[in-house]
Amino acid sequence: MNTLWLVIPCYNEKEVLPETSSRLEVLMKGLMAKGKISKDSKIAFVNDGSKDNTWEIISDLHKRSPLFAGVCLSRNRGHQNALLAGLTTAAQYADAVISLDADLQDDVDVIEKFVDEWHKGSDIVYGVRSARKTDTFFKKFTAEGFYKIMAKMGVEIVFNHADYRLMTKRALEGLLQFEEVNLFLRGVIPQIGYPSTIVTYERHERFAGESKYPLKKMLALAINGITSFSFKPLRMSLWMGGLSFMVSLFMAVWCIVSACRGVPVPIWASVGLSVWLVGSIILFMLGIIGEYIGSIYMETKHRPKFIIQEVLYSNGDKEEK
Repeated sequence: MNTLWLVIPCYNEKEVLPETSSRLEVLMKGLMAKGKISKDSKIAFVNDGSKDNTWEIISDLHKRSPLFAGVCLSRNRGHQNALLAGLTTAAQYADAVISLDADLQDDVDVIEKFVDEWHKGSDIVYGVRSARKTDTFFKKFTAEGFYKIMAKMGVEIVFNHADYRLMTKRALEGLLQFEEVNLFLRGVIPQIGYPSTIVTYERHERFAGESKYPLKKMLALAINGITSFSFKPLRMSLWMGGLSFMVSLFMAVWCIVSACRGVPVPIWASVGLSVWLVGSIILFMLGIIGEYIGSIYMETKHRPKFIIQEVLYSNGDKEEK
């Protein structure tokens, strides 16, 4: 029978872990009773350097039941790296892994559908939101705009899919062949290939606590996603440079013709506007190039994406990393 792991990154999630662990335990035991997954299946919480007692709660869950496993990172490394740490650990033991957030916004009731699609032969099952009713207008507008921009940039990405997905062991092995430091899993995973499908679900309100993805982090993720997978911004800077040259040339001709006709040329038109236009475009292009140089800089360092401090796998066993 196939072994399933649930991998849940956690950062300061003490308020939601009791409820999350309770719901997932009932769900996993139900799947075991139906014979859909092995009794060796696990619920693995990844502690991403939390400042509260998240790791203590995970340790207590592990002591109470062998169904729970834990991975503790030595320091906070961010959601994507914490998720990868859990997937890397799970790849050693599981036949398939489902990643989800700890806040219960992802509908856990569709996990059984994920498993059914896995048994039908899909290596990757994407959880896709059917609607964004719980989002504010700003978040809905920016999120959907992000997916559309990524598609325009030529990035292969699943619309309205975050990190709620199932991956089989061979899909995980394919993922681990990607060695980049600036990680954007939503863009990497579609490049793996293998049969895939989607399961739609309705996202709920956060059960408790505060969102760990404020606007600043969302913008950073969006920029990382674009610069990691698309060269179109660089081509855009080239076109904008050409356009600015044509505008400047037109202004120069206009100023010369006006001077020859004896028409006084305003200073703001001949100097100020051209300097402002050219200067702003240069700064824009330098900003785009800077993003790429920053990404290249991080890639050349080859720093570890995460360092695992401790792994709780079965009752009483601890592996020091």
